[in-house]
Amino acid sequence: MQQSGRIWYNIPIMKWTKSLIQTLRENPGDAEIDSHKLLIRAGLARKVAGGLYAYLPLGMRSLKKIQQIVREEMDRAGALEIVSPILQPAELWRTTGRWDTMGPNMFKLRDRGEHEFALGPTAEEVFTDLAKSLISSYRQLPVTIYQIQWKFRDETRPRFGLMRSKEFLMKDAYSFDTDADGADRSYWNMYHAYERIYARCGLKAVPVQADGGDMGDSMTHEFHVLADAGEDGIAFCDGCGYAANLEKAERRAAPCADADCPAFEEVATPNAKTIEEVAAFLGLPADRFVKSLVYIADGKPVMVCVQGDRDVNEVKLKRFLGAKSVALADFGTVLKATGANAGFVGPVAPADASLKIVADIALKGAKGRIVGANKDDFHLKNVDLARDAKIVDADYADLVVVKDGDICAKCGKPMAIKRGIEVGQVFKLGTKYSAAFNAVYKNDKLEDHVMIMGCYGVGVSRTLQAVIEQCHDKDGIIWPASVAPYQVIVENLDPDKPEVTKVADDLESALEAAGIDVIVDDRAERPGVKFKDADLIGFPVRVVVGAKGLANGGVEIKRRCDDKSKMQVVAPDAAVEAIKAALEGE
Repeated sequence: MQQSGRIWYNIPIMKWTKSLIQTLRENPGDAEIDSHKLLIRAGLARKVAGGLYAYLPLGMRSLKKIQQIVREEMDRAGALEIVSPILQPAELWRTTGRWDTMGPNMFKLRDRGEHEFALGPTAEEVFTDLAKSLISSYRQLPVTIYQIQWKFRDETRPRFGLMRSKEFLMKDAYSFDTDADGADRSYWNMYHAYERIYARCGLKAVPVQADGGDMGDSMTHEFHVLADAGEDGIAFCDGCGYAANLEKAERRAAPCADADCPAFEEVATPNAKTIEEVAAFLGLPADRFVKSLVYIADGKPVMVCVQGDRDVNEVKLKRFLGAKSVALADFGTVLKATGANAGFVGPVAPADASLKIVADIALKGAKGRIVGANKDDFHLKNVDLARDAKIVDADYADLVVVKDGDICAKCGKPMAIKRGIEVGQVFKLGTKYSAAFNAVYKNDKLEDHVMIMGCYGVGVSRTLQAVIEQCHDKDGIIWPASVAPYQVIVENLDPDKPEVTKVADDLESALEAAGIDVIVDDRAERPGVKFKDADLIGFPVRVVVGAKGLANGGVEIKRRCDDKSKMQVVAPDAAVEAIKAALEGE
């Protein structure tokens, strides 16, 4: 240390024994996926309660590096950083109606004056209100403002560590433009910024088309890290590059070419409610059945028919019906609408003759099918949907969840389903929020016009774990150098020997001076323990300094992603350049 007057300046030498690192040999009992296990075992985070985590020193270092990459790319894209309150007044949310529609996912509370607040799950309302107060003229537009701030959502089932937690760090940005063309430019500007962010984080992130959900109804893309543990299904077409999450993914389905069938007849199917049960009872494949489900769409019942081996896509159904909400009907509603209990309902002569019936496009022209008879313990066979159910052309649409092998709607090639972890999303919001807040600007003729918005989110804390999920092996994490807690670990195998410690510390100082962050493992532990911990945490480059090696004139350098055969031995005075070269190869 150097003294100047009464101020002490630290020369940054980070020692393991002073770094509060604690690794675990066993997996935590509640961890289901590899990245969650490694997050805890490598000493990056600790669980405080369900869906709540404390970030430990190693985890904070990586989290800050991801934040910095995000900040640099947002600034590069011309966005302006602010920070808004986590505690948001209910009045802002009531302006858009989302105080009620966000439902139980929102944490709500009252202050001592009985004023209502939410712990912000997102910030469209706050940012739109701010824009309204700050922007008055077209000369101030376009503008994009962003923050990196904690968000809160009361997840029904927090799981997978940081992947689905109640508290998470997010970068959210909001663009404001004068017209649709400007909004397009802002959208693609952020889209390309996201491509750079994930590339710099060492991630292979794929942009896919998605549904806007509660955030907006216009164009949107999600960025997914492909991983077997991903919660989201993604449809990919190698033929044309089409990619969409399963909520949005469309497929091409030809109408049926079924042969004519005789008049339908009733068949007893006692206690056989599910497609699987009825198929087994009648000895027919599931695709010969019509699965009929009753939904409530904006308060009104509607029957949805799909092939027996397919699942209804509720997002597509909602979009097709033009409804604000859809949900499966309760038992009482099903009985009243059809005359039967769930499991025996069908599109032929339901009790409520006015019941709207829609069907998946793959059932158009379907004949000779089995449907529920709207009578408990009975089904109908030889049903022709056009003849017997009176389903008209306008009531057919793509209403099912895409599955592996379905035909791409764009090019006609088969699609494949993969799993992904969503780490970011970009939306074109239009005027959904600006109109609600009357966020207007004056044009050159002093006329008021509503600003056109976009919204752009990066899950910063989720990205941290996504890196681990995509970059690991049986021994631990394999950090990309850009977001590793430390880029280099110097293993001092003989910390009790001054000559070895001096080489290790001199090397650490030289690396820090070269802009490379490094930690020295100075523990009095066996080499095997140190090496296992280094592999578990996943430092990109390991440097071994020991009395035996120095006696032979060198230190060992190995990249985490390489096997032992690629270890190199160099003289201590050549080590810095060799380490730089190793990091550049990451």
